[in-house]
Amino acid sequence: MVTLDILLLEDDMILSEIIEEFLLSLGYKVTLALNGKVAEELAYAQKFDLFILDVNVPYVNGFEFLKSLRAVKNETPAIFITSLSDPKDMQEGFAVGADDYIKKPFDLSELELRINNIKRHFHLDNHTIMIDKDITLDMQNLTIMIKGERHSLARKDAAVLAYLIEHHDRVVSLEELGTNVWDYESAPSDATLRTYIKNIRKIIGESYISNLKGVGYRFNKK
Repeated sequence: MVTLDILLLEDDMILSEIIEEFLLSLGYKVTLALNGKVAEELAYAQKFDLFILDVNVPYVNGFEFLKSLRAVKNETPAIFITSLSDPKDMQEGFAVGADDYIKKPFDLSELELRINNIKRHFHLDNHTIMIDKDITLDMQNLTIMIKGERHSLARKDAAVLAYLIEHHDRVVSLEELGTNVWDYESAPSDATLRTYIKNIRKIIGESYISNLKGVGYRFNKK
């Protein structure tokens, strides 16, 4: 099992200690930030596997923190934990790049389930996926290695490719991709999904992904 490096942004001392202890009990490494400014310094100084973020924190709030990181192509998965319960707040959270959103108060078991879902979607327990003997997909660093040459991927490109590889034994519809890869977010349009497929094919070649017109896509294992 891969140990996740988690950045926890939470300014409530008691709650932050409770969450930290719980995450440590699950075997994760936790770095705690009590305000957004410290969280930014940490996020720019080192690489994390997951962000768990409160929103109403001093100096730089959670929304601003994540928006600034997404602007510089930091694609680390992020979960908001917040007392903000208005649907507009949830919409803003996903708009700035969140992958999940939990309303306070919540059971720690729910947080564990959400983390496990993130791990499944982004293959955080298995960072490297073999495409064939000469091609590997690195989900942690968002790269594809082809005969020693490294190619960068956007986070969603990598997630789409990983999903297709995982379900290589059948055809995957655009609807299924949108529902499962985007999960709690609003699924993208079919045209947008086709763009992701196009981006992936540019890197690994068209022969790995077949298009069954009107049905969906199949990943071809070599």
